[in-house]
Parts: sequence; structure tokens; C-alpha cells
Amino acid sequence: MSSGEPARLRLPARPRGSWKGPVIALVVVAITVVMCLPGIGIGVDFGAIARNWQHGADKIVKLVQPDWSFFPKTIPPLVETLQMAVIATAIGALVSLPLSFWAARSTNPQAPFRMAVRGVLNVVRSVPDLLYAAILVAMVGVGALPGILALLLFNVGILVKLVSEAIDTNDVGPLEAGRAVGATQSKINRTLALPDAWPAFANQTLYVFELNVRASTVLGLVGAGGMGLLIDAVRTFYRYDQLSLIILEVLVVVIVIDLVSDAIRRRLV
Repeated sequence: MSSGEPARLRLPARPRGSWKGPVIALVVVAITVVMCLPGIGIGVDFGAIARNWQHGADKIVKLVQPDWSFFPKTIPPLVETLQMAVIATAIGALVSLPLSFWAARSTNPQAPFRMAVRGVLNVVRSVPDLLYAAILVAMVGVGALPGILALLLFNVGILVKLVSEAIDTNDVGPLEAGRAVGATQSKINRTLALPDAWPAFANQTLYVFELNVRASTVLGLVGAGGMGLLIDAVRTFYRYDQLSLIILEVLVVVIVIDLVSDAIRRRLV
């Protein structure tokens, strides 16, 4: 090519499989539209929103006008909600750590035992925490105890799944080297697998703690203590101004927990 001849610019070849992304997106959109159609799907009626929105207009006005005088009465339930979340997270983390190693393929080579652990945890995880709370309230009575037990079951199911999957993604080379020198599986898990799993375990524990704070405010609707009992009381008397104050408090608490958790995660990474 001579120095006076302009260089020809060629676009790089389109990578193979680039059509898959748009096709998958179109398929998801099509399935979503079909599921919203009447007869075939759930029959979403967007016109009902336009016709009935004014029924909630007065409630929205009350929600944007919090009753600040109600604040002192919200402190004990809010503290109880945080106590429930902390206790359930701490006990759930202690129970979930060994179960995570038993449920992971790389740290539990015994397939029947591993499948049994996973099967039990699948059953535990399939039951909603609100249903756990309703059953436990009938068994042990109204209060924080059934809420803590319901959150504990919820935590174990979620933590073991997330942490065991994280363990399976770690490098198995050190574990195989430990087996080659004759170390027992428990010693391998304690000395080799645990240091690699610790950041993921701590990260998921913080995530579950955030979920517990939110969930504990709902469990009280069935009598499981915490902020939910107060929410149910003010909702029964249509005190939306007091309800808005409770929502605002929960929002502030969740934001603070999220900021603290994010700071802790950055130190772990």
C-alpha cells in the first residue's frame, strides 16, 4: 500500500451467537405478554387502575402526612424487630455453616448424605416464612419467639443454598491435595475450605440480616411480634398517617443497615 493511499477501515466480524441475546429478550417479552392475556394468562386489567385510582387518593394523602406524635409508641416494637433479626441471623449463621459444607459437592463427597441434606433444606426453603410464623404462633403463642423461629428456618434454607453454591465454585485443587496426603474430610473442610468460604459466608449472612429486618416487620401481622403487630393495629383503625411513620422508620433502618453492610463487605473483599 502506497503512502498516499488511504487505509481501508474494516469493521470487526460480528461475534458468533450475537443473535441469542435479542432472541432471548423477545421470547421473555412474548411469554410475559401471553401470561397477562385474559383466558390464557392471569388477565391483567389495566383499565381497573384508571377507573379506581381515586379510591386510594385520600389514603395517599394521609401516607404523606406522618403522625410524628406517634413516634414514641413505635420505639419498643422497632427495637423488638431488630432483636428478632439479630438473634435469628446469629443462630441461623451458626447452624448454616456446617450444613453448607455438608450440602456442597466439593466438601462432602458422600453423595447420598449430600442429597439428603439438600432435600431436607429444599423442603425447608419451599415453605414461606409467613406460613412458618402462622403455624408457630398457633404452637407457642403470640410474641417474638415464633417470629425468631420462623426467621431461623428461613435463614437456614437461604444461607445453606447460597454458601454451598459459593463453596462449589471455589478451586478444588487444595482440597484434592489434602485428600492425597491422607487428611480427613473434616480437617480438610476446617483448614482448607473454610478460609475460602468465609468471605462468601459473611457476605450472605449480612444479606440475610437485611432480609430479616424486612421480614420481621411482616411476620407480626400473624402475631409473631415486632413491628408487624403495630402495623396490623394501625391498619385496622385506618390510621394511615401512623402507618406512614412506621414505613419511614423501617426505611431509615434498612438504609442504615445497607450502608453498614456495604462497608463491611468492602473490608471482606
